[in-house]
Amino acid sequence: MFIVVMGVSGSGKSTFGSALAETLAWDFQEGDDLHPPANIDRMRAGIALDDEDRRPWLDRIAYWMHNEAGHGRHGVVSCSALKRGYRDRLRCAADDVRFVYLLVSRGDLEQRIGQRQHFMPASLLDSQLRDLQEPDADEQALTLSGHGTMDEAILRIRRWIDDRQDSLPNP
Repeated sequence: MFIVVMGVSGSGKSTFGSALAETLAWDFQEGDDLHPPANIDRMRAGIALDDEDRRPWLDRIAYWMHNEAGHGRHGVVSCSALKRGYRDRLRCAADDVRFVYLLVSRGDLEQRIGQRQHFMPASLLDSQLRDLQEPDADEQALTLSGHGTMDEAILRIRRWIDDRQDSLPNP
């Protein structure tokens, strides 16, 4: 099983995804680490990525999940997964891919982005919000407020997974 922690920049994907993976004793992949250098250069320059820019990045994330699954491992990956098509691409990487969407208000996103060191400048938040297609009901993604505690969110995810399947390993 793979859980993709998704949302726009500043929503807490990396922090939450890492903590979730640690709790579950699963592998964690920071999605930003899989961006081609050209993507990072574009974002640093304040240029928004388009679908073509994101394609090799999504392919690298899908490859990571496919490889992990091939070795019998579970994983958590942080990835904005802004569009339904991106999520569909990632769903094809392994048998059981689930999405957790971190929903955070624009004001809080701006504040968080302003307080961190990252290649993604605050000026690109508008483009991410414009591209965002929130998961709809048929995607069966779990939406979490980016304002709850880590423990509450992890407990909710465990219950969500347990409701669908009894294969979640104990931490």
